[in-house]
Amino acid sequence: QVQLVESGGGLVQVGGPLRLSCAASGSIFSIDVMCWYRQAPGKQRELFADITSSGRTNYANTLKGQFTISTANAKNMVYLQMNSLKPEDTAVYYCNIMVRRTSSDATVYNYWGKGTLVTVSS
Repeated sequence: QVQLVESGGGLVQVGGPLRLSCAASGSIFSIDVMCWYRQAPGKQRELFADITSSGRTNYANTLKGQFTISTANAKNMVYLQMNSLKPEDTAVYYCNIMVRRTSSDATVYNYWGKGTLVTVSS
């Protein structure tokens, strides 16, 4: 099994920065993609940033330039630097990864963290 633990959430003032971290541990042979999702109150969970093992990144158009996803692959970590936060960024932020667990198993497994709450206060 694979475990994901997010950290770094909390209360932040409008315009402030916050950095989230996600640590993956367990049976990981390789990581294909690491993603960040968020779920605002009353809304569906949405994918807004991902990074592949080669370092290619993708962002939701509305968040380009405001959020930055990065990894420390050797440590199985993914980060999210959030700047210029707005009240509408208030949400639970989830880490998601797609991994291969062994060299002999081509299956790609999908895992989720439990989420970390980010509250942007005005």
